[in-house]
Amino acid sequence: MIAAEGKIILVPVILLALATTGISVYSQMGGSGLKGVNIALWVFILFSLYFFRDPVRIPLGEANKMVSPADGKVVQILDVDDPEIGNAKQISIFLSVFNVHCQRVPLAGKVISTFYNPGKFLAAFNHKASMDNEQTAIVFETVSGRKYKVKQIAGLIARRILNYMEPEMVVEKGERLGFIRFGSRVDIIVPPNFKINVSLGDIVEGNLSIIGEFE
Repeated sequence: MIAAEGKIILVPVILLALATTGISVYSQMGGSGLKGVNIALWVFILFSLYFFRDPVRIPLGEANKMVSPADGKVVQILDVDDPEIGNAKQISIFLSVFNVHCQRVPLAGKVISTFYNPGKFLAAFNHKASMDNEQTAIVFETVSGRKYKVKQIAGLIARRILNYMEPEMVVEKGERLGFIRFGSRVDIIVPPNFKINVSLGDIVEGNLSIIGEFE
């Protein structure tokens, strides 16, 4: 399944690639330069089909188990002082260009607030990206009244953050939260009473890996 977020890129590029292929095959205009462009377009299309894949996944675990909002590698776990959550723990997941880039809601509940901050485009594996890069922050409240935050953070080549959450929305565990085009980072910020079940270096999958649970 291909993510809808990729169609705005794939459709025009496929049409252009078909046009250049037709010119190369059926006319005298198919010089080496045009053939090179044509090959580059089809390589980009194949990469984009892989990048924008959107596998259907049923969220695992009991209702109180937080699933990972993203695919990637856990690159940082640290204590932070967050303006909305307060004294908290931050779990950072780095998404390479080879990971699925759809983000999902980790726990059922309600959206309290969303905030967009334009910023820099440091490489997403750089820990300064959590503070300095372009990002969207969403504060959720679970059905049991616990607050946590998910941040979508742009990377070096990620220039488009799509956030589908709006304040007062009631959301279900595992539903689509948003999408980040190309390499990026997702931070989960939870209060101290949250039991973390992942470790630094773990590979996680959205909806399939259990991040932890509130104690």
